Amino acid sequence: MPIAHLYILEGRDDEKKERLIAEVSEAIHRAIDAPIESVRVIITEMPKGHFGIAGQSAKKRGRQGLRESRGDPVKLSK
Repeated sequence: MPIAHLYILEGRDDEKKERLIAEVSEAIHRAIDAPIESVRVIITEMPKGHFGIAGQSAKKRGRQGLRESRGDPVKLSK
């Protein structure tokens, strides 16, 4: 039984969280051939004051700071 535990900042509506659960479940199903019925997704919502980016809380950085932190995808070394 694959379990995905996702940490997201609070503030998204239920519709977006439902879509996230569905898409993550489908991705796991496709990637490892797990029966969709066996996939579990746990979402933990964090207050913006409990998540730090570049030495500041997401709450202090505000929306602009969150956009800036997204940048290019992280490249993992081999």
